[in-house]
Amino acid sequence: MPPDSKIDFLEFAKPVPARTAELHQVRAIAGESRLILNRIDTQQKLINAHKVGASSLTIEAIILEDVLRLGFQSQRKGLFAAYAKSGIRPDFFVPVGRSGILLEVERGKILANNLDLPDLWKCHICCEADYLFLLIPKYRPMNNGKKMPVFPRVSARLQTFFCAPNVINVEAAFLFGY
Repeated sequence: MPPDSKIDFLEFAKPVPARTAELHQVRAIAGESRLILNRIDTQQKLINAHKVGASSLTIEAIILEDVLRLGFQSQRKGLFAAYAKSGIRPDFFVPVGRSGILLEVERGKILANNLDLPDLWKCHICCEADYLFLLIPKYRPMNNGKKMPVFPRVSARLQTFFCAPNVINVEAAFLFGY
């Protein structure tokens, strides 16, 4: 296995969390998620699947059983019922305390299409989730054999939403780089 195979991880949280006990629960789930993602078998599956043209569904399939065991529900309906686009669904959702976590899985198009921003937006407007887990590639493999950095670019972009004066209503976002 390559030396950079471990999951990259970053947490962005509001400077003053609104519900610290809930945030501790979310951090515990993030820790369990990291353990799952860093398992050798999971790592090998992620490495094998992370190819040009692969879809996020391929990555979702790798983690599906484990995230369901953590209590996440796939494609949870009804979270956005109050909105005109009420059919919006996260990849995964789990309730935590008075809130919940949206888990979104992204692949190669995340940079070209700014897909991290709609994921953050979903969490921003969701009345039942104040926390975002975003599983993203560390890099995007290119047809020419080069690798375009993804994790540092997405983390730099999302960090701005957790710093004054731009603080968003999302309590925390956790980035997992595979």
